[in-house]
Amino acid sequence: MPNDPDSFARLIYLVVLLAGVGGFFLFGGGQRLGKTVRDLGIWVLIFAMVIIAYGFRDVLTGELFPNRAIQTSDEAIEIRRSRDGHFHARLELEGTPVSFIVDTGASQIVLSLEDAERIGIDPDRLSFTGRASTANGTVRIAPIYLDSVRFGPFEERNVQASVNEGELHTSLLGMSYLEHFARIEISGDVMRLVR
Repeated sequence: MPNDPDSFARLIYLVVLLAGVGGFFLFGGGQRLGKTVRDLGIWVLIFAMVIIAYGFRDVLTGELFPNRAIQTSDEAIEIRRSRDGHFHARLELEGTPVSFIVDTGASQIVLSLEDAERIGIDPDRLSFTGRASTANGTVRIAPIYLDSVRFGPFEERNVQASVNEGELHTSLLGMSYLEHFARIEISGDVMRLVR
């Protein structure tokens, strides 16, 4: 038996509570005892599934939302390879979400005309003075600077980019942005960007 009064009071409270719950099951629950036990079992299973899902949240997020970056530490962020074999990333340009294919072969961020318009750039005001060699041939590009580029918790200012005048289905995340990371590591289906 506990020596201090607080522990003794807690013990008495626990005994009274257990007696009340036990009395309900024995006398008040009667015919509902089986249903109550089944309902309790269901809630225990739901609780266990929530705990398991929380424990595997990074894996589940990577599978369900492959474009979503996962911050693994203060200095690192990871993205998973998509089913098409590419690494896709979703960044915020000027506060607007834009989907990219990560392309270490591209010298800078290359925006499609559609994505440029979405972030507030008027294509009619662009000067397509540059040229870029692509798999589809040579295309004209317009050099621009982006005031704000945010990838997960990391934000860069005044980032060099260009707008592709040709047909580009997905914008490219090239080296003018990737150079802000100290290391780019690819292990299996995971790309890790480290500050």
